[in-house]
Amino acid sequence: MPAVTIRNLSEETHRALKLRAALNGRSTEAEIRGILEAATLPRLKLGSALAKVGKRVGGVELKMARDAADIEPARFE
Repeated sequence: MPAVTIRNLSEETHRALKLRAALNGRSTEAEIRGILEAATLPRLKLGSALAKVGKRVGGVELKMARDAADIEPARFE
């Protein structure tokens, strides 16, 4: 598995990372790995997120009546 070394990290940043890791109940290395993964993984778009929720709950039935009226074409005058 690839490894990364970060040089010249300030003491303040290192302390903040250690504190953040402790608050999240994990090692500093695991915290940094989580931060990097969250920053670089593709984000789920809204439509995909809603579809995922829909699949998880078994789908959603929408009872809507279709309007049978003819559609008027757009006029550009």
